[in-house]
Amino acid sequence: MNFLRPNLPVYASKLEITWYYVFRAICVAIFIFLLAPVLVIIPLSFNAESFFSFTSGMLKLDPAAYSLKWYLDIFTNGMAAPEATLSLSWLADSWARSQWMLALKNSIIVGVFATLLATTLGTLAAVGLSRPDMPFRGPIMGMLISPMIVPIVITATGMFFFFSKVGLAQTYIGLIMAHALLGTPFVVITVTATLSSFDRSLMRAAANLGANPVTSFFKVQMPLIMPGVISGGLFAFVTSFDEVVVVLFLAEPEQRTIPRQMWSGLREQVSPTILAVATILVILSFILLSSLEISRRRLEKMKLEPST
Repeated sequence: MNFLRPNLPVYASKLEITWYYVFRAICVAIFIFLLAPVLVIIPLSFNAESFFSFTSGMLKLDPAAYSLKWYLDIFTNGMAAPEATLSLSWLADSWARSQWMLALKNSIIVGVFATLLATTLGTLAAVGLSRPDMPFRGPIMGMLISPMIVPIVITATGMFFFFSKVGLAQTYIGLIMAHALLGTPFVVITVTATLSSFDRSLMRAAANLGANPVTSFFKVQMPLIMPGVISGGLFAFVTSFDEVVVVLFLAEPEQRTIPRQMWSGLREQVSPTILAVATILVILSFILLSSLEISRRRLEKMKLEPST
């Protein structure tokens, strides 16, 4: 293949070849523009000084200008004996008293249960909305995805007044339900998009063979729409893990999550520990998205392979 004409026909004009490279240069520039603010925090998280900017030593690549102390601060901030020797008791102290560890535990607890609830409700709603005989499909869909459209401050205010009336404000149950409400629209949209290509004749065939609707759903429909369900669940988890406004309205200080801890740190004590936490979150997001893409490709490959 001619290097000057990659993926282009031999009869491509000079203008088409020029646009080929210009278009890809524009895409790379947009890619860099979107990722640069995220990637710049990674080297800043290793700053030995308490600054949110590159020092002269960092620019000169001086090893003394880099440090892991802000990553260590994630474990020691709030500990009773942070200077103690690393041991099981030190880890137990960090897990029990570190402010960041407390926020991490809350984020995981709320995120996991909110994701399970949002995925279950969103999948069932998408399956119901995909039925051709579903009445008022448009208004119901608009109501389900309204948390994505309505400003989050308005949604959080409404949930605060409602949950206060029913006694769910400043409780883990209320926080989980609020995050599930915010994550459900992502599940509905992704599963609905997956169901648009689902062959409903498979459900009729299962019914003709004697399967009841529940068996048909779990044995026939669910395996085929699983990529959409997993994608929706991942979006719901990320939404919960990244949410701060609802937490400000509904959570007690003991229920603060990672975003709430980062927000409080920016207000009360500016520390590069926030950059270290952000770097870890970026890496975890990359791992999650990579795992999702690998799972999606494997499922697509399994569907294309003939059954034995």
